[in-house]
Amino acid sequence: MRNKIFVILPVIFLVLGALGYFYYQKNVYSKEILKLEIIGPGSVDLAEEVEYVVKYKNNGDTRLESPELVFEYPQHSLPVGEDSLRVTKGEEHLGDAIYPGEEKTITFKARLFGKEGEILTAKASMQYRPKNLKPFYENSTSFTTSIGKVPLSFELDLPSKTESAKEVQFGINYFSNLSYPLSDLRVKMDYPSDFEFIESSPEGLAKNEWAISSLNKAEGGRIEVKGSLIGEINETKIFQAKLGLWQNNEFVLLKEISRSVEISVPSLYISQQINGNPEYIASPGDILHYEIFFKNIGEEDLNGLFLIARLEGPFDFLTLKSSTGEFETGDNSIVFDWRRNPDLQILKSQQEGKAEFWVNLKEDWDTGAGNPKAVNKVYLGQTRKDFETKVNSKLVFDGDLYFNDDSEYFKGEPKPEGEEIFGNSGAIPPRIGSATTYTAVWRVENRFNPAEGIKVRAVLSENVRLTGKIFPEEQMPNFTFDSKSKEIVWAAGGIDKGQSSPPIAFQVAFTPDDSQKGDVPPIFENIIVSGEDQWTGQSLQTEVSDITTSSLGDEGFDGGSGEVRN
Repeated sequence: MRNKIFVILPVIFLVLGALGYFYYQKNVYSKEILKLEIIGPGSVDLAEEVEYVVKYKNNGDTRLESPELVFEYPQHSLPVGEDSLRVTKGEEHLGDAIYPGEEKTITFKARLFGKEGEILTAKASMQYRPKNLKPFYENSTSFTTSIGKVPLSFELDLPSKTESAKEVQFGINYFSNLSYPLSDLRVKMDYPSDFEFIESSPEGLAKNEWAISSLNKAEGGRIEVKGSLIGEINETKIFQAKLGLWQNNEFVLLKEISRSVEISVPSLYISQQINGNPEYIASPGDILHYEIFFKNIGEEDLNGLFLIARLEGPFDFLTLKSSTGEFETGDNSIVFDWRRNPDLQILKSQQEGKAEFWVNLKEDWDTGAGNPKAVNKVYLGQTRKDFETKVNSKLVFDGDLYFNDDSEYFKGEPKPEGEEIFGNSGAIPPRIGSATTYTAVWRVENRFNPAEGIKVRAVLSENVRLTGKIFPEEQMPNFTFDSKSKEIVWAAGGIDKGQSSPPIAFQVAFTPDDSQKGDVPPIFENIIVSGEDQWTGQSLQTEVSDITTSSLGDEGFDGGSGEVRN
């Protein structure tokens, strides 16, 4: 037994010695032979180009073979000259070995993104195999850089107080003083509970997110948000906005801001009527009688008030009239001073007052984005109320008679330019008992809002009949005639804002009798254009003057030549 122990013990000592030597060798090669470090700035401004220098040195007397360096750029960085945040450099960059005493550096560049004070970490690791050893060893290190200045302005323009259930409007302002152009930016909002989103300008990707395609130095913008907020009196509601960008499918936060709004006790109630109707929908050319009613619903009397009505929209400000208000042309506002308005001088608790003015809407204006509104923003004390009145579109009938019917209306249409459509005959001026044919060319223009179901109705006058000729043929299904009432109905269909319908041409024949001698008889009477406004939901109707024998659109035509003769 004793002999066996003497045999086993040396073996155990040999194994333990080999393991100890292996462990010693591993520690020597992984921790002492290779020195690896990253050198870089401790702080950089947003999007500033940063240079990381990876430095490595063989401090031993053994050659380190097959070196491979892995560098990981910090999260939220944009590498310069590389396609990935993780870069591997092998023998083609490092050589086949790192010799004893050899020291080298390799540089990596990037732009860093993040919010002010955010810490971003770069990492490096190097794998190698000491000469005459089979196992590979690895050293690793890291380096942190903080985001210093973020030269972006970002603010929430919110009122500090608002009344519960009252419409609130606020702005999100942004501005860049950064030399590097930013792209694929996003603005996100976190609304408080009980906030109901109504609309925003510009329109967002969602109710709480907006895209900014690019932002260069000295550029900025504003997002207007409108909604209503419900809460208990003196309750505080928190709005939070974030500005960031998408990078590698991740939202990188650059700026964030929060503002509180307190639910206040209402003291004034404001309402409005136009032409006696609180839900009035206007039409071009309307004369609008504005009545602004205000009531002190607080417990204390209010003294020395000013009421301001600021108008935005297609108003004809030259027509504005008010016996107690002063019009300011700079911002198109009407100021009602307490010195001229007794209701504003002293408004007792539960007392109601009124201010009024008259103004016309324009008959026509640049269509712009369409969906026009007549906006009245009323300011009274600390209370503001915005009133928006939708404005109907305007249907314009464009119709003429032609004797020589190579009308310019049909240039570019299937009819060859310069050729007649039907070819008319008869006398000009028209003669009693003799038929003269005319070509009627009709078109409808829709000015401001998309409209559907547009129709033109007209009645054929005495001694006028249809010949049955219609051009182009595609319009025939849209053209109907009631022989008994002599009413023509042309269905022009839907027309977008600022667009015109395709024209229709049809031929009529007029045979005057003795009773019409010396007259300029109508060819079409009771002309009405109608349709449905898709913005206001209202029915549209335009009445048009009669088209007579003196309405010819032929070049050089004398209007007097429409008089019936023998």
